[in-house]
Amino acid sequence: MDKQKILNILREEIVPAQGCTEPIAIAYVCAKAKEVLGYMPSKIDIYVSGNMIKNVKSVTIPNSEGMVGIEAAVALGLSAGDSKKELMVISDLSKKDIQKAKHYLDTHTINVIHDKSSVKLYIRVEAFYKNDFALVEIKHFHTNITRIEKNKKILVEQICNDIDFKTTKDDRADLSIKTIYSFAKSIDTKEVEDLFDQVIRLNSSIANAGLKEEFGVNIGSLIQKNMNEGFYGKDIRNKCVSFTAAGSDARMSGCSLPVMTTSGSGNQGMTASLPIIKYAQEKKLSKEQLIRGLVFSHLSTIHLKTSVGRLSAYCGVMCAASAVAGAISFLEEATYDTVANSISNNLGNVSGIICDGAKASCATKIATGLYAAFDSSMLALNQKYLQDGEGIISSNVEATIKNIGVLAQVGMRKTDEVILNIMQKKT
Repeated sequence: MDKQKILNILREEIVPAQGCTEPIAIAYVCAKAKEVLGYMPSKIDIYVSGNMIKNVKSVTIPNSEGMVGIEAAVALGLSAGDSKKELMVISDLSKKDIQKAKHYLDTHTINVIHDKSSVKLYIRVEAFYKNDFALVEIKHFHTNITRIEKNKKILVEQICNDIDFKTTKDDRADLSIKTIYSFAKSIDTKEVEDLFDQVIRLNSSIANAGLKEEFGVNIGSLIQKNMNEGFYGKDIRNKCVSFTAAGSDARMSGCSLPVMTTSGSGNQGMTASLPIIKYAQEKKLSKEQLIRGLVFSHLSTIHLKTSVGRLSAYCGVMCAASAVAGAISFLEEATYDTVANSISNNLGNVSGIICDGAKASCATKIATGLYAAFDSSMLALNQKYLQDGEGIISSNVEATIKNIGVLAQVGMRKTDEVILNIMQKKT
């Protein structure tokens, strides 16, 4: 696969964001709609997919004084959003901005409509002011604008295959674990050093905040506390899990610090990076080794998520945790087969974990996935791996990844509906 294409994929998929990406995407679309309309809308109709509803319902928006939900994201995007900043759209909220957003919620109509099309990540905002009208639509990716209208005149129209979300960006079909393994081994790390320096700096910063402050259930800091008290051992696995989960504790509970996302998710970005950063630190690996490990974990996460889909009932963090299983073995200088078996081991273990929305408990799922990742790597490094025909495991890692994609996109479709119904108290 062409090296430049892989580099393009890395830079497309690893981007900064402040706050959980789903409410931020809503704020982004609303900010864009207001700019197109030219006025503060008197009314908003917002059409969102079920997965968007699920992932916005319970997560705190950063710097918002605890605001939660779709309507809050709409109001903040209208009151203070700058669409040029994309996933940093509301990164500069002031107290005055928050007051404006709350006033908008009290005095204007925001209609939230569940769009039941096949697109898992979908937002369409229709903004009204007197006789003027603006429409902005995104599909598949958090900032992927597919349509803009003003007063029924089409300003932007991007042809988009609603069935295959991969068609809207550089094709990822040629990615494979073997290609990723070779690329991570051979790449001149200077070519990606700037990108991964940002990953290390931003993601480590929020993890450290999560270890020091009260956020969510504080699983990250409590693992650390219990290591110090003897309930857990002070081993590399617990240190990596504590550090990573702490980042999610902070992010899901409204910490204002930005993170570098992967495949549209901050939790996936932190899971793909923080355990590798801590592992390299504990093992005293060189910066070059660290970057190679990060290249492997991020590209493998992207590859797995391409199969699973951007949003689904399948917990995306398990893709990143499975990538980490491979990355740990990679950093131990294992062969390709051992690295691939590490990933398959983890996929055979944690693939039943559901996504029931973005919220504080995402940190506990990250801990679960990473504890399993260490087990999966350990087994593979000792030449123990799950066998072809055992459940969803196939003869090679690529076939297993395809099975996971079918499980997530076909098998868990009804699961997704049931989860959303439970969350909306309709069952």
